[in-house]
Amino acid sequence: MPLKPRIVDLVLLLLLLASSAQAVQMREEPTHIPWTQAAPNGLTALLVYADLPGKHPLVVITHGTSRELEPRNNITPWLFLPQARWFARRGFVALVVIRRGYGSSGGKPDYLGNGRCPQIDYEGAARKSAEDLRIAIDFGSKLPQVDPTRVLAVGISTGGMATVALTANAPENLVAAINFAGGRGSNADHQICNSEALVDAYRDFGRHSRTPMLWIYADNDKYFWPEIAQQFDAAFRSTGGQDQFLRAPAFGEDGHTLFSHGIPIWSPMIDDFLKAHDLVLLPQPLPEIAPPNIPPPAGLSDRGQQAFRGYLTLGPHKAFALSAHHYASSVAQMTSDDARKDALKNCNRLAAPDKETCSIAFEENSPAN
Repeated sequence: MPLKPRIVDLVLLLLLLASSAQAVQMREEPTHIPWTQAAPNGLTALLVYADLPGKHPLVVITHGTSRELEPRNNITPWLFLPQARWFARRGFVALVVIRRGYGSSGGKPDYLGNGRCPQIDYEGAARKSAEDLRIAIDFGSKLPQVDPTRVLAVGISTGGMATVALTANAPENLVAAINFAGGRGSNADHQICNSEALVDAYRDFGRHSRTPMLWIYADNDKYFWPEIAQQFDAAFRSTGGQDQFLRAPAFGEDGHTLFSHGIPIWSPMIDDFLKAHDLVLLPQPLPEIAPPNIPPPAGLSDRGQQAFRGYLTLGPHKAFALSAHHYASSVAQMTSDDARKDALKNCNRLAAPDKETCSIAFEENSPAN
C-alpha cells in the first residue's frame, strides 16, 4: 500500500530547508550482523546514512554472484558505496549486506548444496539468500536512526532474485523492493543451465509475492537477456506477482553491470518508483559527495583526471596505477595489498600493447612512496 506522508517527515523537511546552507555529514560505518548461521563472523555489512534529524526508512542492498570463485571470496560491502550513498542522499538509511559464505561473511554460501546442472534447486537457493536479507532487515530495523515500519530491499543478479524470493515471504515492514537483473545459473554469456527450472521458480514466487516491485533489465544484459527476463516476468505475474518491468537501454559491453556503473541511467527510474510509492523523503537529494582537494598524478588526460576524482570519493582498500599513457584503479578490495595487485594487473593489461609498464601512483588517497 502507498504510504501517507508523516508529521515527522514534514518536520524534517522544514528543518532541512531552514538549514540548507549547512553541510550534512554522510556516515559510512562498516559493521557485522550477528547470526548463528553465519558464524563466526556474522554477515559483513556497511551502514551509510546522512546525519539528519529523526528516523528514516531502511534500504537493504545485496550483491550478485560472479561466475568465478575468487571474486565471490573477495567481495566487500564497499563495492556498493556509491549506490548506498544514492539512497542516503534521498533520506534512507542504507545497509549493504554480504550474504553468507561470500567475502568475509561466515556460513555456507547460497550456491552450495542446491544440486548440479541440470538439477539445480533455483527456488531453494534464492530462499536461502532471502533468509540473509530477513536477518539484515531485522538488524537494521532496530537501529536508532531507522523507522522500523518502512523497509525497501534492493538486489542485483542473484541478489535480485533473492529480493524477489524475499517478497514471497515478506516481513511486515517491507513496503517495496527492486530487482536489478535478477536470476541465477548463468554459466556463460546468453547461456543458463536449465532455464525452464529458473522460470518455474519465478512462477512459484509470484504465488505469494504481493509487495510492489520494480524490475530493471538492460537490453544488452549477457547474463539475463531481455527475452529470458520477460519470461521471468510473465511467469511471476501469471500467479499474482506485482511488478513494474523496465527494459533499460544497452549499457557498456554487458548491461549486467548497469547497477554497478550506470547510476545516471537508472537514477530517474528509481526516483519515479519511489515517488509512486510515497517514498520521496526530501524536497531534493542531498548534494553528491565531493572529492577531496588532492591534485591528480601528472600526465593524466582529462578523462583520466575525471576517473581519478571519482576514485578519491570511494571507500578504503583501493589503489590507482598508471603508465605513460594508461591508468587503472582497483577499489573495495579486502586489503590494501589486494588493491595494489589488482590495480597493477588492470593497468598492465591496458598498457601491454604499447609495451609500457605501470606503477602505483596512489594508495588509498595518498601518493605512493
